[in-house]
Amino acid sequence: MSAETFTATVLWQRTSADFSYDTYNRDHRIELGSGTTLHASSAPGFLGAADRVNPEEQFVAALSSCHMLTFLAVAAKKRFVVEAYDDKASGVLDKNAEGRLAMTRVLLRPRVTFSGEKPPTPDEITQLHEAAHRGCFIANSVKSDVVCEPRHE
Repeated sequence: MSAETFTATVLWQRTSADFSYDTYNRDHRIELGSGTTLHASSAPGFLGAADRVNPEEQFVAALSSCHMLTFLAVAAKKRFVVEAYDDKASGVLDKNAEGRLAMTRVLLRPRVTFSGEKPPTPDEITQLHEAAHRGCFIANSVKSDVVCEPRHE
């Protein structure tokens, strides 16, 4: 595969009467190269709007989405039939080893429903997730611990 470039344009405009840490607005737009626009802000703990996506949520979502898409590709190549996939992912913002705030851990908790004549065994499901984790290029790009704990119900 040749290198591919992805783009995002972040747009912010001051709307407050003054510009201080307590008063400036955190709301902004993110225009993705795909044509999608996200209405974003900082997390509420950093004076952002709770009804807008924040960078921390985007980080967790990117890792979860990449793992899922890689998992689906791996499962399809192994000829397993996936009917549904959901992930209750979470991320921890904490101080890292250098004492700086960072997303120090992301927990993926995917639950996958299979159909077909020969669904995978629990060991095969674990192997599929391990292969997806190794192949997820978003997870391969970050320093945070990314942990996958598949849910079986």
